[in-house]
Amino acid sequence: MNINDNFRYLHMGLPEDILRRKLCGDFDGAVRLIDRRLKEKKLPEPLRCCLQAEREMILRLPGDFPYTREEALARIRERIPDFGEEEFDERVDNGCIGWIYKKGEMRFFNRFFETLCKTEPGFARRAGVTLSGAESAGKNSRKEEELERCIGQMKERGMLSRRIRVRASLRLKDDVFVPGRKIRAHLPVPSECDDQSEIVFEKIWPEHGRVAPGDALQRTVCWEEVMEENHEFTVEYSYVRRSVYHDTAVMKGEGEQPDFFTEEQPPHILFTPYIRDLTAQLSEGTEDPLEKARRFYDYITKNMTYTFMPAYFSMENIAENCARNMTGDCGVFALLFLTLCRCAGIPACWQSGLAAEPDFCGAHDWVRFYIAPYGWLYADPSYGVSAMRAGNENRRQFYFGNLDPFRMAANQAFQAPFTVEKEGFRADPYDNQVGEIEAEGYGFTYEEFERSKEVLLCQEV
Repeated sequence: MNINDNFRYLHMGLPEDILRRKLCGDFDGAVRLIDRRLKEKKLPEPLRCCLQAEREMILRLPGDFPYTREEALARIRERIPDFGEEEFDERVDNGCIGWIYKKGEMRFFNRFFETLCKTEPGFARRAGVTLSGAESAGKNSRKEEELERCIGQMKERGMLSRRIRVRASLRLKDDVFVPGRKIRAHLPVPSECDDQSEIVFEKIWPEHGRVAPGDALQRTVCWEEVMEENHEFTVEYSYVRRSVYHDTAVMKGEGEQPDFFTEEQPPHILFTPYIRDLTAQLSEGTEDPLEKARRFYDYITKNMTYTFMPAYFSMENIAENCARNMTGDCGVFALLFLTLCRCAGIPACWQSGLAAEPDFCGAHDWVRFYIAPYGWLYADPSYGVSAMRAGNENRRQFYFGNLDPFRMAANQAFQAPFTVEKEGFRADPYDNQVGEIEAEGYGFTYEEFERSKEVLLCQEV
């Protein structure tokens, strides 16, 4: 079994004594007890797999929450000198600033400042921060105008296409590079799917990189070499992305729904009692699968708050916790929407890669869902939450059933292996948007390698 398959058993749960140590931030004590349990021959295999995954999760978790309260306040006051303690505490209580305990002391999320800038226009103005990317488009911003123009063109023409060229690279940091080790590097590349065509690999360097088949569930280019000198791994590719417009306001789901992509997928896509009750509540009074999916989308986009999240590596029960905490990012919202759809018998599957705009390139996740007789439709709850935050109902409704053409889809499934499987722990065991590197069975964490991505061309075709 691949080491990353241990994550499929996370829902087994930690024994209570280990869980209590983890929650209060006694990470050394939790790892010590896990090591003791793993030596027991009578330990059931599913629990053994869970503990092996949890052990690595616990080791990595503190890195996502480095700040003491004083350090977090100091970081804000570098940009907003008059920011008060009461303002900080209010945002903590509202769930806008994430935290955990470390040895009984609150430690705050490493990207809390970026979250506040993204979700609070007033905070961003006070901090003097201007955000990039369509998802962060605020009311009356240039990006909002560009999106509105794109949406209008799709409605008028029925379809919009863009030829996009992207350069992506990754490189080990010099302080972790050791000459003479066998390195394996992976970078995501466009998959062959309904809305992506004319895929051309303009440059692969070093040239011995191997491109996975076009239908790979998580498509990558993979390099393997014994490295004597540290260097970048780079891929440059172009493709055409086509987006077809669906007016879901006048559509109605009819006919028998297929049953593919309706199953649970541990550990995060699970029909827990809470998920089943929420699905039933939101579906009450309708049998139309399209209307059910719309209600799931509306529930997320109208009620939930965007926050940057810790590495998915250290997260548990992602879909259910999103429904419970009412916060998330693009992947968290996508997983909840997907899980609600599947629980209601609506086929739904993951898609992810990049938001590839003319002047912005960022990792992103969204969902495809199937409604007879129309076939596959798209939903992007995160963009819907962003539109709701900007007070743009037209844009919020658009992202139920549709996507803009500024996308690169590399991944067609959640938690799928690479064609050349990674031997060590992946930096993200579920998705791949920015790449992975390993050396002789050790998977480097995001803190140990650099990655970059850039849109070189984005033109209408």
